[in-house]
Amino acid sequence: MRVWIKDPLAILADGAERGIVVEDAVIAERVGRGREPAAPVDAVFDASRHVILPGLINGHHHFFQTLSRAHPQGINKPLFPWLQSLFPIWKALDPDGLRIATRLAFVELLMSGCTCAADHHYLFPKGLEDAIDIQVDEARHTGIRAVVTRGSMSLSVKDGGLPPEEIVQDQDAILIDSERVLNRYHDPNPGAMVQIALAPCSPFSVSMELMRSSVALAERFDCRMHTHLAETRDETDYCLEMFGMRPVDYLAEVGWMTPRTWLAHGIHFDDSEIGRLGQASVAVCHCPTSNMTLASGFCRPCELEAAGSPLGLGVDGSASNDNSNLMESVRHALLLNRLTYGAEKVTHLDALRWATEGSARCLGRPDIGRIAEGLQADLALFTLDELRFSGSHDPLAALVLCGAHRADRVMVGGAWRVVDGMPVGIDIGLLREEHQRLAVKLFG
Repeated sequence: MRVWIKDPLAILADGAERGIVVEDAVIAERVGRGREPAAPVDAVFDASRHVILPGLINGHHHFFQTLSRAHPQGINKPLFPWLQSLFPIWKALDPDGLRIATRLAFVELLMSGCTCAADHHYLFPKGLEDAIDIQVDEARHTGIRAVVTRGSMSLSVKDGGLPPEEIVQDQDAILIDSERVLNRYHDPNPGAMVQIALAPCSPFSVSMELMRSSVALAERFDCRMHTHLAETRDETDYCLEMFGMRPVDYLAEVGWMTPRTWLAHGIHFDDSEIGRLGQASVAVCHCPTSNMTLASGFCRPCELEAAGSPLGLGVDGSASNDNSNLMESVRHALLLNRLTYGAEKVTHLDALRWATEGSARCLGRPDIGRIAEGLQADLALFTLDELRFSGSHDPLAALVLCGAHRADRVMVGGAWRVVDGMPVGIDIGLLREEHQRLAVKLFG
């Protein structure tokens, strides 16, 4: 099938004023001003009401946390006290809870225009050993593209770490299961719908030996590596006390200063550390909504990009953001970084680029994140029919400045996954009812 998505109101792509042609799963052609498709098409979709973006890409999340949003134990606290309050609650997570939490997060992301999502799942209490299998199954069920990270925590409070003993795993068990899910699910090829990455949680929850072993496994399977780093000053103090070094020195010590690595948050770097990260092409996923919620600090995306680090965007966990809306995070990225750099230095196009091409680079996915021939047909289409957009003049700027938060149509790999603002094949009323029931049962 060749489908012409015709005459959009605006499109975030050069030379595509009259739209694009999608053939099967890929973008076959950009149709420029005054032109027609170069070859016959089988169908036409009238996009004259729509602003078209490359599908947004979420570079960092914790899906299980959708069950503990606005939890009384976690609100109004910075990161370390927030974690210490919620870790004991999260140990009740079971397979049914993870499944419904993952499904809801995928659906929320899709409805916000997200076509590819990375989840950092590090919570494996007893009985939840098949967590990654559950998440892969849910990605396939919803039709979203996914990078599911096999996260881990191996250091409990008794070992000098932050999490309680009930939710950490033995290092050998972590590595054995990491190899299992890589063998079973990781697809390194262009167009992959599911990929696996390795994601030891943070310096305060895993051993240096596990970090090093993860490098060897990632190189063997050609997969990405992900971890939290430099999110708060408390983390820097912890690294200095426990390891005698700052977080970036720690990263270098365990062999993670490599283009295979993408980091979550990356706030508390000094100028020399930003230079080292850029030289090593280590990517950073900026999480502005979470950083504001927990008052963690200001990431420096402009300096990181200038130094050579790919810079993406993520919503982070739904208990430190309280939703899974990536389009909202695009607006937050714009507004927060204007406080740092000035109104003229960070534009709506920068924020959109971070959420598309930038996040694709974080995930090592050159096949997504842009609208160009040969790339995957992952698209988010928004209308400007709501009152919030009335009076706007630049359609692309309006999406960000006027606060778009819900896509009208979303395409993943050439297939419509959201139509008229609703996910295809999913009853969101039933989903919300079951999700709320399990949230009260598990974490209430």
